[in-house]
Amino acid sequence: MDSNRLLITQKHLELSVSLADEPVWVHVDPTRMEQVVVNLLANAIKYANSSGGRIHVSVETEADQAVLRVSDNGIGIDAEFLPHIFDLFTQSDQSLDRAQGGLGIGLTVVRRIVELHGGKVSAASGGRGEGSEFTIRIPLSAPRETENRPDAETSRATPRQKSVLLVDDNKDAADGLALLLRRSGGEVRVAYSARSALEVLAGSKPSVILLDIGLPEIDGYELARRIRGDPAHHGVRLVALTGYGRESDQKRSVEAGFDVHLVKPVQLEDLEQALA
Repeated sequence: MDSNRLLITQKHLELSVSLADEPVWVHVDPTRMEQVVVNLLANAIKYANSSGGRIHVSVETEADQAVLRVSDNGIGIDAEFLPHIFDLFTQSDQSLDRAQGGLGIGLTVVRRIVELHGGKVSAASGGRGEGSEFTIRIPLSAPRETENRPDAETSRATPRQKSVLLVDDNKDAADGLALLLRRSGGEVRVAYSARSALEVLAGSKPSVILLDIGLPEIDGYELARRIRGDPAHHGVRLVALTGYGRESDQKRSVEAGFDVHLVKPVQLEDLEQALA
């Protein structure tokens, strides 16, 4: 939160907050929900107008839900891009500043955390130059439920016993995806290069390897072939996670030994099915 405050000051933005008249009780993991708010604020700050930028955060109740809204008067979101705003690694092709690496993993993390708490997140915008608004809805809880129920981490179902190695040279994307996978259960290790992955594999035997193909020095195809040629990793499930989606690319994946070829942006449901 401190980094957000600093950015708001540096960009001379106006931040306003309005809260419900009465306390709003929800049963959530406070650390994860703080992460949700931080990510939404960071997104609003990034795309707010550099002059006269305004961000508004509100919390209220509607029926049996707690509702958090983060809105800004920034560059907005084109209508055709809006339905894909929470997809993994989505990047708009607009010429505006969203080209600064796209919306990245932050909004996908927001959606996943909110859904794990039984809630929903949505985005709205009037279009280019009209700002945007992100809305989170979480079921309300009675105060006594919030006090007595077990911690959100321990009340979840037993996680899948999966050991996953994620290999991607995009550090931010890899770390964000690793967070999502850990929330779904299982052990996740991350390597940011093929050589680092080989070092990890020398001392461990993951059950699934998520592998980006466009790696420097040793690409994903070659790394997959090396893994398939190592008897120590016989039976490991290899999943290609890549921007290469042509038929020829998928054919090369099969030839290299991949079990599944997923093309970015990847739906979480498809990713989870590939890991199952």
